[in-house]
Amino acid sequence: MDKNTITGLVLIAAVLFGYSFWANRNAGKYAEEHPAEKVEDTKPKALQQTSLAETPSPTENADTASLFYASRQRNAQEAVILRNEKAEVLINPKGGQVARVNLKEYKSYQEYHAGGNAPLNLYNEKDARMNFVFETKEENLSTDDYFFTAENVSDTAVTMVLADPSGVRIAFDYELSDDYMLNMSVRTEGLKHLMPAKVRTFSLEWEDHVRQHEKGFYFENMYSTLTYKESDGNTEKLKEQGSEEETAEKDVRWIAFKNQYFSSCLISKSPLSGCKFYSTQLDEGSGYLKAYKAEAEVEFDTSGQKPTELQFYFGPNNFRLLQSMDRQRITEDDLDLQDLVYLGWPVVRWINRFFTLYVFDFLTAAKLPMWLVLLLITLLLRVIVYAPTRKSFLSSAKMRVLRPKVEAINKKYPNQEDAMKRQQEMMTLYSQYGASPMAGCLPMLIQMPIWIAMFNFVPNAIELRQQSFLWADDLSAYDDLISWGTEIWGLGNHLSLFCILFCLTNLAYSYMSMRQQKDMMAGNPEQMQQMKVMQWMMYLMPLMFFFMFNKYSAGLNYYYFISLLFSALTMWYLRKTTDDAKVLARLEAYYEKQKNNPNRKAGGLAARLQALQEQQQALLDEQRAKNRAARGEKR
Repeated sequence: MDKNTITGLVLIAAVLFGYSFWANRNAGKYAEEHPAEKVEDTKPKALQQTSLAETPSPTENADTASLFYASRQRNAQEAVILRNEKAEVLINPKGGQVARVNLKEYKSYQEYHAGGNAPLNLYNEKDARMNFVFETKEENLSTDDYFFTAENVSDTAVTMVLADPSGVRIAFDYELSDDYMLNMSVRTEGLKHLMPAKVRTFSLEWEDHVRQHEKGFYFENMYSTLTYKESDGNTEKLKEQGSEEETAEKDVRWIAFKNQYFSSCLISKSPLSGCKFYSTQLDEGSGYLKAYKAEAEVEFDTSGQKPTELQFYFGPNNFRLLQSMDRQRITEDDLDLQDLVYLGWPVVRWINRFFTLYVFDFLTAAKLPMWLVLLLITLLLRVIVYAPTRKSFLSSAKMRVLRPKVEAINKKYPNQEDAMKRQQEMMTLYSQYGASPMAGCLPMLIQMPIWIAMFNFVPNAIELRQQSFLWADDLSAYDDLISWGTEIWGLGNHLSLFCILFCLTNLAYSYMSMRQQKDMMAGNPEQMQQMKVMQWMMYLMPLMFFFMFNKYSAGLNYYYFISLLFSALTMWYLRKTTDDAKVLARLEAYYEKQKNNPNRKAGGLAARLQALQEQQQALLDEQRAKNRAARGEKR
């Protein structure tokens, strides 16, 4: 590993640490600048109002002649429950909307830790609300104000009807698929003559306070965000840290209230227009992550001849599962719900999309435990990068055995003004012996995208959720074998043992790299001076990583630990099996073969560097000549 490699590592660490610090600082700064908003908006809705079942009937100020007046009074209608093997959906007569969704195959961390079997409650009327508003000539009809009647009830389907003696009807048809998709159509009868001629939409208001389902607030919150897909195919999201509101510039195909591993998603066959989105950060310890809100205009046929078709996805953020939802789509274009699983920036996303996912799917299909899956992925990656790593190490060995010759050049040009000539002669030396100072960068160029790819992949892999290994009871959350009750700034209330192992291994790997680097640069005083600064930075990186990753998932820290461990073992093995005397003999043989061609010049990058140095030397000589001439004229 040469200076360029170490510089790359330091820069990447600085970017990761800087982003983490910036995100946390901005979240705190927002709360300080908006104290009133924090008190009012971040209070969970469950505490601001009673549940819908306890809400009094809104008839006191209602006009007895108004449309659907009788339906404003509570009826004896029971809630309807739709079921399949994966989900249970409750439809409430109040508003005729989804009031609760339970996922049978999943549990909250609290339930898992307590050894219970209660299904995960993804959506709840105490925290969520959806309302449709129809604009008529006389009033705005808000479906949340009325009690619907259930018709055509079955285990997987129901029609919720709002009827007026005048013949006006609003009906919501629900049908639950065999997985996590709930189809909904909105039908109206007799509304056309009551609505303004210009009206072609009804308004949608959707709110939800997203509950914390996982062990750690910080990590789950980091991957929770309101996400939406525009009609042109781009998927956008609000920021994960702090609060934000945004107006969509284009029409929208779907809106998702997303937390780390689960989403509630609304899909429309016709694009939604005039969309506005709000995301409010909630306090740690409240039991909630964020308060989401979406407002939109939904296209519908006022004549009642064509129903408005909608879909809900209430389910896990599993990439392949979300991808398969396209077979149930009501839209002409693909849904691309898999965009809810963030796989990183373009290059990183391609690695995850076309390599990591396929390997992960193959290994998980074999029913292997998750710790073994991560171990095998690490071994596979080490095999892939072994050849360039070995080549890089041999290049470093060449630089190391050529050190006496480099020292001779340093003695030949001891003055600072001869630095350019010294560099030129060194480049000639490397070319004559077939060595390249840039070859050490190749493995890092290969490994860094993979490291970053896994940084994005592991936290989004729901397969790691509630999978235990050694002292970690859940690989998707931090491990806290060592914990205490008081929060410590920058550290939290625990020590992650996998994070400590990762940082210690990083320290050992840095020590091995720096020792190798010293051997290569011992003959270059300037580089040795730079190396002292670089050395301290390299030793500080594990400390920075500790404060950054202590709250991260045990699975991610475990992966980085074994990855660095195998990197260190690879370096140790190569150092053990490399004979410097044999390397020098090969270089001397190469030199003897090439010395009969005295006009031979360096090729590739070395040639370009040498040409650049020659140009710089020429400019420097020219400037010196001008300076001497100027001094002569003054005399």
